[in-house]
Amino acid sequence: GVLLYSHLQQKVRSAEALAQKYKQQQEALSAQLQVVYEHRSRLERSLQKERGEHKKTKEDFLVYKLEAQEALNKEKQDSMNRYGALSSQHKILKNQHDDVKKQLLDLQLQHNSLKLEHRKSLETHGQKLAQLQQEKDSEVTNLQDTVFKLREESKLLRKAHQEVHSQLLNAQAQMEEFRQLKEALQKMPGLR
Repeated sequence: GVLLYSHLQQKVRSAEALAQKYKQQQEALSAQLQVVYEHRSRLERSLQKERGEHKKTKEDFLVYKLEAQEALNKEKQDSMNRYGALSSQHKILKNQHDDVKKQLLDLQLQHNSLKLEHRKSLETHGQKLAQLQQEKDSEVTNLQDTVFKLREESKLLRKAHQEVHSQLLNAQAQMEEFRQLKEALQKMPGLR
């Protein structure tokens, strides 16, 4: 009985020690579990916060995406309008270019025609000028001959004028002598 009691007490002490050990382990595990719960609670709060931020970011992104899409559509519409305007302007300029090209061809043809007429006119004027030069040379020669003859006539006329002048002086001298003689005769008493 004593052995059994001693054995049972030993078993009880052993069980108590084991229970104490398990209790300590349970407390340690409980403390660890408390830490884990707190950590999990912090993680859940952080996750909730992250989800809120993610939701806000997603909403902001959707708003930004919508605004960007609207801006892109507006830019696309503006680009299409600009392209339409530029296309119309390009057609107008192309038509103007074709008109100017046609006018240039017409002007080139007109220029060539005028060039040909100018060349013919130059040739005609050259021939007329040569003819006029020839006529002028002939006229100059005739005028030189006429001037030479007139100079000769002028010399003869000058000589004749001098002779007439001399005769006139002689006649004036004779008239003076005749007048003096007349006066002298009138003064003589016998002839009165």
